Amino acid sequence: MVARGTSSTEVKENRHVGNIEDYTMSSGDRARGGSASIKRKRPLEEGNSGHFCKLQLIWKKLSWSVTPKNALVQLHELKPGLQYKIVSQTGPVHAPVFAVAVEVNGLTFEGEGPTKKKAKMKAAELALKSFVQFPNACQAHFVMGSCISPSTDFTSDQADFPDTLFKEFEPSTHSEDFSACNPVSNELLSTAYRHGRFLCHTLDLMGHAKQNKHKMASPAESEKNPVVMLNELRPGLRYVCLSETVEKQHVKNFVMAMRVDGRTFEGSGRSKKLAKSQAAQAALQAIFNIRLTSHIPGRSKCNQLPQDFADSIYQLVMQKFQQLTENVTSMHTCHKALAGIVMTRGLDLRQAQVIALTSGTKCINGEYLNDQGLVVNDCHAEAVARRALVHFLYSQLELHLSKRQEDWERSIFVRLKEGSYRLKENVLFHLYVSTSPCGDARLNSPYENTADLNSNKKVVRRFRGHLRTKIESGEGTIPVRSHPTVQTWDGVLLGEQLVTMSCTDKISRWNTLGIQGALLSHFIEPVYLHSIIVGSLHHTGHLSRIMSHRIEDCSKLPTPYRHNQPLLSGVSNAEIRQPGKSPNFSMNWIVGNTNLEVINATTGKKNCGSSSRLCKHLFYTRWAKLYEKLSVRTPDRGETPSVYCDAKLVAVMYQSVKQQLFKAFQKAGLGTWVKKPPEQDQFLLSV
Repeated sequence: MVARGTSSTEVKENRHVGNIEDYTMSSGDRARGGSASIKRKRPLEEGNSGHFCKLQLIWKKLSWSVTPKNALVQLHELKPGLQYKIVSQTGPVHAPVFAVAVEVNGLTFEGEGPTKKKAKMKAAELALKSFVQFPNACQAHFVMGSCISPSTDFTSDQADFPDTLFKEFEPSTHSEDFSACNPVSNELLSTAYRHGRFLCHTLDLMGHAKQNKHKMASPAESEKNPVVMLNELRPGLRYVCLSETVEKQHVKNFVMAMRVDGRTFEGSGRSKKLAKSQAAQAALQAIFNIRLTSHIPGRSKCNQLPQDFADSIYQLVMQKFQQLTENVTSMHTCHKALAGIVMTRGLDLRQAQVIALTSGTKCINGEYLNDQGLVVNDCHAEAVARRALVHFLYSQLELHLSKRQEDWERSIFVRLKEGSYRLKENVLFHLYVSTSPCGDARLNSPYENTADLNSNKKVVRRFRGHLRTKIESGEGTIPVRSHPTVQTWDGVLLGEQLVTMSCTDKISRWNTLGIQGALLSHFIEPVYLHSIIVGSLHHTGHLSRIMSHRIEDCSKLPTPYRHNQPLLSGVSNAEIRQPGKSPNFSMNWIVGNTNLEVINATTGKKNCGSSSRLCKHLFYTRWAKLYEKLSVRTPDRGETPSVYCDAKLVAVMYQSVKQQLFKAFQKAGLGTWVKKPPEQDQFLLSV
């Protein structure tokens, strides 16, 4: 197990010592043992207990017996002979960052700092925090019978004397001893932590599929903090701080861990309290089958994804992002919006796989609109994530072009009798987005306090739930016009603003038509998102209505299409708003591709001028190859359509459902869906 932390050579002082007495002593006095020239700066605050005051005086006497020792010295006294290893050196030459590791009690603690000394100091501090329950090692020895001088506080956020002084020193029991973990457990927990992953390796989330087996907390119990409830069931548990890192915008992040009945659980958060709560919640569910309701105010219980599952999806995406950007220039690691697609088999996270990772918040400039399908029009993270998933679906279908049975079995698609394909049973896709999707979902989610639309206290806005469009070369959205808007090719080239539908509205469209698009609907049944996790989401009620319930009056859809209602959730450790100008690029990664692709959001192409792997033209080329070799639903299919727009129109059922959806929006008074100029889809298939 590895525990990391940022550098800090500052030692924490006991805050309330000044409330007791403050002494100043000359160097001569110290040479004589500190028995003279004591100046009282503040009178002693007498307590009701004489015994308590006596202990205060004993502590003060001990505190001046020797010079305070830092964490390195303290750790050496408790665990002599430890070896510190330099793990890495990163950062520019003028501002290096060193990482130093030390192994204590079977755990590896890693500290970071601008110098090797500071990194060693931080590693020592983290190691001490893991097994000492006193403000310092000397006081621990004092209570145990050894008179060793006290030193600095390295175990808590607050060194509140005298409360922390008189804690009982409890030797580690088997249930608390992290070194008692078997090698496999240590390795798994180490890997999980090293990538900042909040996922208990022993937590079997398959149980979510069988809700009746879970013991739901009573209303009174559900109000309790998970740490309090777990302590009632298993008193005396110890939490170890594995990590104290400083992220962007100087925001701290903590990782806490503890062992219950021989099983290890982790939690992460902006504070130690929140991290402990996450770890306790995971333990309650895994061991006692108790699942607490979300502690985040305003969360709707409708279509709610289990919180621990949502947090795990979030951590999987962030782990992959950190892994991919480890050796990438700092410019390309910046993002205002990050999206990821995770594939699972049922709700078993042990087989979870990150399929795609994308970023971006901009759309193409109208002057770069292309009539050959060589650009990506919408570089918002959610839109690019869908295209990345489509890329993956093509790869899985192409496995069926092989003559080998094992390739067919590797594919996530299974062939049906009529010649089409569908996803294998229990294959689920989960979308994570770091911010609420642009459009109506973002306008309302952060501010809504109740899901009751009929509340008299709620101000009903004129454009609530309305279709909205993105602003060219900027951020934000505006409502669509009341009358239908027709975009023309020459008008856009002459300066008319290019209009793109908001991500909120696009996700609503995916919930009816599927994410596969018109071309792939020739071969496969609609593919829907099972869940959507939003990093900065505070209320799922409005998002649920926007995504799934704006068009409930839409007439019955033909099989296999349906009105999909994805499970929704925020994350416990909510994303911090990133102020500042958005980067002018979009990044994408797809499983099976080792390289990150960076697209210039203004031009819709890579900086070198070549087309993205996600552009329409390349998808059309791959589709044509499949169309020629795979059986499709219509046995009387003709020649492969040579024009892109014709290939889309041949998907008759898909086009029919799409028109049904657009009419439903109009009927509900939400506006008219705005389409791109038709010329952009009238390109030929390249040979």
